[in-house]
Parts: sequence; structure tokens; C-alpha cells
Amino acid sequence: MIRRWFILTSSHFGMLAIGFAGGIYTLPILTAPRAPDAAVLQTITAETPYAGRLARNLKGSDLLHWGEGEVRVSRVRIAHIGRLAPGPAYKLYLAPRFVDTKEAFLLAKDKSVRVGDVKTFNGFIVEVPAGVDVRDYNTVVIWCEAFEQFISAAEYQPSPQAQR
Repeated sequence: MIRRWFILTSSHFGMLAIGFAGGIYTLPILTAPRAPDAAVLQTITAETPYAGRLARNLKGSDLLHWGEGEVRVSRVRIAHIGRLAPGPAYKLYLAPRFVDTKEAFLLAKDKSVRVGDVKTFNGFIVEVPAGVDVRDYNTVVIWCEAFEQFISAAEYQPSPQAQR
């Protein structure tokens, strides 16, 4: 009798844990606003002086925490054309040096500036706050604030259009 009770309790708690973890993963996907229109993203990228790439294979990224695609940075907005692993409470930071792990970002976080929230996972546009000069930084970092998890980063440089 006790063994049966133990098995039933364990299996129910196990399923509850799986459901909770699944909810944490899928809730941001279900509640995310629509991603920016591809034409709007392309227009913004044509106007930006800085460009970088999010790589899926960074040291601090993993199966559930990654980003890929192109990042474009201007003085007033930052745009991403690509994909991010979905998750809650993503924040966009500008860092003064390239970081590719949680530990490296935590060491640079006090010198970094939080630009805004990332709410979409198939491209985003985030406005740069007044008073932030993107030239004082060289890296875009996507960070999960809720779980203190590194997602991805891209070092940006003058884009080919800006060098013409």
C-alpha cells in the first residue's frame, strides 16, 4: 500500500514538474507580440551604421539559450533579423567589450547599459534610450533577467553601407 502511494505521488509530482517546465518555455511564445514586419526590418538595416552577428555556437549559449542572425545598431534603435530561443524576461544590453558567457557578462554588467526588453523571438526592434551613445559600446548582449542566463551576444562594427 505504501509503495503504491509512493509511486503515485512520485509520478504526479514528476508530471507536475514537467508541466511547469513546459509552461515556462511555452508561455513566452504564446504571449509574445507579433515580430516586426520583414520589410520594416530591412528598411531599418539599410539605415544603420553598425552591424554584427549573433552566433548560435557561443561558449555561453546552449540548446535552450541561443540567438542567431544579424544585428543592426543605429543611434536610435537596434534591430535583429534572425531567431532567438524563446524565454521569459529577455533584456537587451550594450556592453563595452565582447562577452560570450554568463560569467563574462556578469563581470561587465556594471559597465553595460540596459537598452530595453526583447519581446519577440523572430526579429526585434528596440529603441535606444535618450542619453545612450552606442559608440561607447561595441557589443549587443541578450540576457534573461529572470534566470540570470546568457542567451547570445554580437560584437558590432561599422557596417559596409556606413563605410561607403
